[in-house]
Amino acid sequence: MKQLNKIKRVAVELICLLYVLLFIYAAVSKLLDFENFQVQLGQSPLLSAFAWWVSGLVPIMELGIVVVLAIPKWRILGLFASLSLMTLFTSYIFIVLNFSAFVPCSCGGILEKMSWNTHLVFNVAFVGLAVVALVWQNQISIENTRFKIIQPLVKSISIAIVSSVGIMTILFLSSEDLMQRKNPFVRRYIRRSIELVHSVDLKFNSYYFSGYNQGTMYLGNYTDPLRILSIDSSFKAVKGIEIDFKNRNLPFRSVKVLVRGNYFFLIDGSVPRIFKGSIEDWKITEELKGVPNFTLAEPIDSTSIVFRNNTGLGAAHILGIFNSNQSSKVEYLPTLLQKQIDGIFDTDGMLLFNAELGRIVYVYFYRNEIILADKNGTLQQRQHTIDTISNAKIKVAYLKEGSQRKMSAPPAIVNANTATKSNLLFVESKVPGLYEDDAMWKQAAIIDVYNLKKNTYVLSFPIFGVKENKLQSLFVTKTHLYVILGTNLKIYELKDILRKEMINGMCSHSHL
Repeated sequence: MKQLNKIKRVAVELICLLYVLLFIYAAVSKLLDFENFQVQLGQSPLLSAFAWWVSGLVPIMELGIVVVLAIPKWRILGLFASLSLMTLFTSYIFIVLNFSAFVPCSCGGILEKMSWNTHLVFNVAFVGLAVVALVWQNQISIENTRFKIIQPLVKSISIAIVSSVGIMTILFLSSEDLMQRKNPFVRRYIRRSIELVHSVDLKFNSYYFSGYNQGTMYLGNYTDPLRILSIDSSFKAVKGIEIDFKNRNLPFRSVKVLVRGNYFFLIDGSVPRIFKGSIEDWKITEELKGVPNFTLAEPIDSTSIVFRNNTGLGAAHILGIFNSNQSSKVEYLPTLLQKQIDGIFDTDGMLLFNAELGRIVYVYFYRNEIILADKNGTLQQRQHTIDTISNAKIKVAYLKEGSQRKMSAPPAIVNANTATKSNLLFVESKVPGLYEDDAMWKQAAIIDVYNLKKNTYVLSFPIFGVKENKLQSLFVTKTHLYVILGTNLKIYELKDILRKEMINGMCSHSHL
């Protein structure tokens, strides 16, 4: 019996030593590269919302446990703390592998070279070692009348394990709600959410996305407004198309061509005129007469257009709907855009129409707000991008006794480019979040993805190449994201996590 107790005592000492070495190495690694550790936690699917305090608490706990384990009379307490912390880590990995929307990068340190499944086995083994050490330490302590231990041991171990699993589960559920609905501005970058599949040199930087239909992408050209470039789904057949338009004497100043389904619209809000034709022959066959001046316009259907002009109160921006089939062709929507400073610059933004949801979408440039309205212009919801800029940070100068307005200082742009498809909205953000690398922001445009149907933030990803070229425009289909960077058209394939989110609003369980 004495020999057996001696073996148990040595084994407990070795297990405690293993834990001491593990926690010292892990804590020191985190502290030496603390910024990177904080960034990794910021990208965690479970702990993103709590990265600030968890990043500091974990190494402190690890070092604290080391101290407790090193003091013989506190060893039982140290082993319970080791068991609880390792159970937390094990629960974290299990939830990541089985319940999170994505699997992040390695945690670094001693486990950097391990796969997530190997991490799980490693942690389970250490949980088992802690349990064995507690049982044997308990048996040794019973022989030592100087030592009293909490009884019963099995109940205490069970409470420690269940409590740790419960804490991690609560953190997971709370973090998901905070990240998706009450994000404290921590982005969730997911690798392989998109993949570059093709790149085309357009030679000129004057192209924009006109639209997409049945596998063919159409690009308009600001400097040659009646010429359309079509690119088929193989990305090999590139063809120029000339629009057949006879009335070229109109004083056009800002012509744009929009392809929607089998129709195309030739629009210019300064004239103002809207013409319509079929993409089968690219001939102008009809004019939608009676349209007011506009600065932005987006077709709702073959006869209806949502537009923006500055005929609101005090020459402010206002949205409206034009319908060529109604006797009263124009209906203004004065409550959609909300003035903060001047009603012009502070309400500037991007206008889209989501055909799948039947929603008008307006995204402000200078604040974190997304407006959703139905086809009739009735407000459905005001959603927000994940940044915290709710008020436009701009300065406006009034010239010529208030008849002219100009920006008196460079504005703080929040959202720069947008695209929408099905229930997803893609937004190029200009505002860095917590735990983000400044070097990446100099080389890439950051795209945030939102689920409009669920009013949630989904994920973010970088588009590299902006150091040399500005990201000019975005367009998204059910399978691909199209990006114009300078003179280059880049085509990215949407991976499963985005495709499934687009289809049913549920994130996929994808591995990186």
